[in-house]
Amino acid sequence: MLKVIAISAFSDNYIWCVINEYSKQAIVIDPGCSKSVLNFLDEQKLQLSGILITHHHPDHIGGVADLKSQTKALVYGFSDAGPRNSKLTFIDQEYAEGDSFSLLGTEFQVLEVPGHTLDHIAFYSEPDQVHRTPWLFCGDTLFSGGCGRLFEGSASQMHHSLSKLSNLPSECEVYCAHEYTLSNLEFAASLMPNNKTLQAYIIECKVKRAKNEITLPSTMGLELEINPFLRTHDSELVLSLQSKNRNIAPDADSIFAATRTAKDLF
Repeated sequence: MLKVIAISAFSDNYIWCVINEYSKQAIVIDPGCSKSVLNFLDEQKLQLSGILITHHHPDHIGGVADLKSQTKALVYGFSDAGPRNSKLTFIDQEYAEGDSFSLLGTEFQVLEVPGHTLDHIAFYSEPDQVHRTPWLFCGDTLFSGGCGRLFEGSASQMHHSLSKLSNLPSECEVYCAHEYTLSNLEFAASLMPNNKTLQAYIIECKVKRAKNEITLPSTMGLELEINPFLRTHDSELVLSLQSKNRNIAPDADSIFAATRTAKDLF
């Protein structure tokens, strides 16, 4: 069976490590820090079989070259989306929407999810004989209670990307790359103060953080209930936004863009 473990890095990054407990093989997703990964591999006596990267930001790829040099693991990532990525010579296998590959006995499907960056991809794995629950490794596209900032893409692109992810099974476990949950939920509650599921989730996450426990993974079903960026149809959210700016149009793209702007200013 496979299991997923979070390796903490920097102040709030999670490098996800998928482990085959029988073969002691492992893969990591978005290793911004090689030292954290190498220490974990050594402690757990694991061999690194693959490195998956969702996008080109330094806190997600900073440890890739060193890990590849020391372990000879292949690197699985995005297709080159322009000159800025020509320096990423460490990518061995480039993937785009609809592609798939197998590692540790399970299949990963590639989803293109531009918005945070133009090259952003996510890795989705359906349940099979080696893991029982769908998995989504989504980098900085979808956070619990939030979504990534729009550094390169447009609000419309990010909205489309999140709409794509929202069609995944409700039980799908969401493995995002940062511990931003409580700050995201504080913002969500400012726009949806009467959302009872959200209020209960805030309490649950506060208890976890007080114990120094991580709040992840979330599930897609939960995010559809509490994440304002997945709830452009929510009447309370729409009214909250329009109470601050009457010129906001009621269509989904406009509500999403207004929500993203409000979060940037929160």
